[in-house]
Amino acid sequence: MLTKFETKSNRVKGLSFHPKRPWILASLHSGVIQLWDYRMGTLIDKFDEHDGPVRGVHFHHSQPLFVSGGDDYKIKVWNYKLHRCLFTLLGHLDYIRTVQFHHENPWIVSASDDQTIRIWNWQSRTCISVLTGHNHYVMCALFHPREDLVVSASLDQTVRVWDISSLKRKSASPADDILRLSQMNTDLFGGVDAVVKYVLEGHDRGVNWASFHPSLPLIVSAADDRQVKLWRMNDTKAWEVDTLRGHMNNVSCVMFHAKQDIIVSNSEDKSIRIWDATKRTGIQTFRREHDRFWILAAHPEMNLLAAGHDSGMIVFKLERERPAFVVSGDSLFYTKERFLCVYEFSTQRDAQVLPFRRPGSLSLNQSPKTLSYSPSENAFLLCSDVDGGSYELYCISKDSYGRGDVQDAKRGHGASAIFVARNRFAVLEKSNNQVLIKNLKNEIVKKSVLPIAADAIFYAGTGNLLCRSEDRVVIFDLQQRIVLGELQTPFIKYVVWSDDMEHVALLSKHAIIIASKKLVHQCTLHETIRVKSGAWDENGVFIYTTLNHIKYCLPNGDNGIIKTLDIPIYITKVSGNTIFCLDRDGKNRAIIIDATEYIFKLSLLKKRYDHVMNMIKNSQLCGQAMIAYLQQKGFPEVALHFVKDEKIRFNLALESGNIQIAVASATAIDEKDHWYRLGVEALRQGNAGIVEYAYQRTKNFERLSFLYLVTGNLEKLSKMLKIAEVKNDVMGQFHNALYMGDVRERVKILENVGHLPLAYITASVHGLHDVAERLAAELGDNIPSLPEGKVPSLLMPPSPVMCGSDWPLLRVMRGMFDGVLDTTGRGVADEEEYEGADADWVFVTPTPGMPVSHIWTQKSSLAADHAAAGNFDTAMRLLNRQLGITNFAPLRSMFLDLHTGSHSYLRAFSSAPVISLAVERGWTESSSANVRGPPALPFKLSQLDEKLRAAKNLATAANFARRLLETNPTIENQAKQARQVVAAAERNMTDATQLNYDFRNPFVICGATYVPIYRGQKDVSCPYCSSRFVPSQKGQLCNVCELAVIGADASGLLCSPSQIR
Repeated sequence: MLTKFETKSNRVKGLSFHPKRPWILASLHSGVIQLWDYRMGTLIDKFDEHDGPVRGVHFHHSQPLFVSGGDDYKIKVWNYKLHRCLFTLLGHLDYIRTVQFHHENPWIVSASDDQTIRIWNWQSRTCISVLTGHNHYVMCALFHPREDLVVSASLDQTVRVWDISSLKRKSASPADDILRLSQMNTDLFGGVDAVVKYVLEGHDRGVNWASFHPSLPLIVSAADDRQVKLWRMNDTKAWEVDTLRGHMNNVSCVMFHAKQDIIVSNSEDKSIRIWDATKRTGIQTFRREHDRFWILAAHPEMNLLAAGHDSGMIVFKLERERPAFVVSGDSLFYTKERFLCVYEFSTQRDAQVLPFRRPGSLSLNQSPKTLSYSPSENAFLLCSDVDGGSYELYCISKDSYGRGDVQDAKRGHGASAIFVARNRFAVLEKSNNQVLIKNLKNEIVKKSVLPIAADAIFYAGTGNLLCRSEDRVVIFDLQQRIVLGELQTPFIKYVVWSDDMEHVALLSKHAIIIASKKLVHQCTLHETIRVKSGAWDENGVFIYTTLNHIKYCLPNGDNGIIKTLDIPIYITKVSGNTIFCLDRDGKNRAIIIDATEYIFKLSLLKKRYDHVMNMIKNSQLCGQAMIAYLQQKGFPEVALHFVKDEKIRFNLALESGNIQIAVASATAIDEKDHWYRLGVEALRQGNAGIVEYAYQRTKNFERLSFLYLVTGNLEKLSKMLKIAEVKNDVMGQFHNALYMGDVRERVKILENVGHLPLAYITASVHGLHDVAERLAAELGDNIPSLPEGKVPSLLMPPSPVMCGSDWPLLRVMRGMFDGVLDTTGRGVADEEEYEGADADWVFVTPTPGMPVSHIWTQKSSLAADHAAAGNFDTAMRLLNRQLGITNFAPLRSMFLDLHTGSHSYLRAFSSAPVISLAVERGWTESSSANVRGPPALPFKLSQLDEKLRAAKNLATAANFARRLLETNPTIENQAKQARQVVAAAERNMTDATQLNYDFRNPFVICGATYVPIYRGQKDVSCPYCSSRFVPSQKGQLCNVCELAVIGADASGLLCSPSQIR
């Protein structure tokens, strides 16, 4: 049993699969009906209008409806899209056991404890027939999937088959209204529209369930006599074929499997049993410890079953549906039914290679799980779970495809078997945790003990194995018997290598781990639903499938959805825009996808800007997700080309610093908040004109006045003063007068608002004696006194020398994406310009030679030479490759010093640019004296002894006391105290507090955690400063030098051109 989904709830009495969607209905003993998505594992909805247990539930095959029946004698028809009950059918007089929609007619059949079966027309909402004849509770009533029959099971120990063909004819051509009068007595005596065709007797106790075979004239029934009976019928009679015995308690439910020739039954003995319908023997039994089973349901189209029990339900499959396959070049080898087949991708042709043997035992999940192929020897290894794990080896010639014999196989036992060389394969022995290397004669050549307790092995290149345990994978070299790489992972199910064997994708149930060939972790993806398969495309993008999506994963871990799937598929190969895959029926399919999105993102990631520009011109890339991705990755200027919405364009323009587009968008939007943000960004860039325009649009006069102040625009400041006066803004008038240095205006303002003392002081301090005298006369005796002996200073704002304009901008080269979407045609003026270029008077600029700094970068691989030449980008790449440095912020000043110290600058004319000359001299690198040591707490040995004795760590205290005595201390008290510590510790050589310190074992200190790393323990080091760290710090930035990544795989610094030779 392969469990796909499980719930915990009250006792489940009814189940029904949706025919198309991944949904299942579960009716509970508590009266609640639950609608679950078993693929996602989520509860979609709950319906709780029934009073008491709901025993029957069923989906309509095409309408958004389902029907339920419960112990409240009611049949309810629900619309799950509207989330409500549409109507209720009343008529039964006791508990309703089962309900079911007809596959063609608008009918519902129901079985009840009132000993009747009723057929309802759910469109007219009336009962059209009552089937009477049982003399005990009717436990089950079901329509035949194709014929006009109903089967019912009752506690009167019989199974009845009812013929409803006359009811169907009657509904197809209604009789006269007079003939319908007979239906008035239907509720009391039953009608003649349905008659008993067969009565099947054979059970010794009450029958709980009966159901038809989907295609054959067979019936299966389950009863309280612990037996399952198989019946056959023809046009005239029905008879018992066989009895299946094995259950230890009442059998609750039984049915035929939709696609396989098996019978599934469950019982109150807490078990589900699988029976061979042809041989009528038991195949397998699944048990639960505490839960009795009550109901079964089979999916009408998929190999899914569901069972309800005392504490919930379970959705499961009986067998794996994933075919075993392996890809080799242009060929796909895969298993289908009992044949090994080959499929050519180029021609899309299928062929059978050979048949393989059937397992002798009657059991499930015996088909091959893995397939391994040796192309040079044309040998195949098929592994399965037969006999606890076994393999079959087939060696055939390519000319004999389709004529292979089952007897040609060489067989053996092992948990896994894969080819590791041309004519060698490895077999895993889990009991001894070793691999056996065998030749093509199935003879053992070599044995190797594995480094971990592995439960499976995978191919990892010639001579290497990838070994899997519960929480990790390792790559094991069979020749040298060493571990090449190790990675902590969840339980890995599948391993997919790239074509160049440089990258590997490790697929678990809900995660994908991308790693290098030495299992260096690169990224991890987590999925909420099951990961099914994957393959690498030629660009290094990993394409994978979940249950309902095809997705992609870029090398940096970015992922997205390519396509939604109706059914699960297993990817075999990705070629351009075509995905080759196998479905669960073993059919090869080719799916065309649109790879534009992930190719575009990959080009951005790898900085292939020419490809990006071409895709922008020719592709329809749009959507909020793409815009958000470009914004997140630092390409807002690219995202601008895809956006039509003005608000989004405004945000992207601000982020990319494109003021012109931001102004256009702000004008179209015309909202105060957007003008304010535009003003802030323009102010940051020093664009005074745009700042002024933004403040004018928002009427932000205070900021506008301050802008005119800092730019020295006195003319506009005077206008602001007049505007404030018109608006009667006293504070604004005073501020503008203050900014302009207009003292008379300030005195006037203070006088107008009644602040005569302040007006008098202002006039007196600034030397306006005539105004001061006039104000003094008005103040009379209230003249404020001024301090004596004080000299006025900074009373007037400085006069601007020149009116400030926009800040000067650095000249930058035209960006790759600037003007990508502009028209490319030349106008008439352009053509005239080009024609005039051929005239004799045009000066032709001589071709410049190569600058000396460019020669440095071409002839040297030294990072310092590149930095001196001004090529900081290549210098940082070299340091990253040589020393693993990723944080270059501390090196900024050194890079600038190198560059400026290697050049001299000459000024020519005032309007001409500065001439830069590279200084062709050798340089020396001075070592920095500012080297930080690890943080430490200084203690004298005597102090340390005191602290250790206080902590009752006498053994450690004695060790330090002896070391103190070895130094021959000159202070007698210290020596005396140390001898006393040694004498006291020898009586009780213990430590009350365990310290991570062993004085007998040499050690170094971890540069990050400051814990000792003893000799023999694993450690990692910084490739730049060689500081040592514990392995958990691998991949972190070194906090000693703050330059390199701890444990990075670096080649070593190149310090001299002689090293390059």
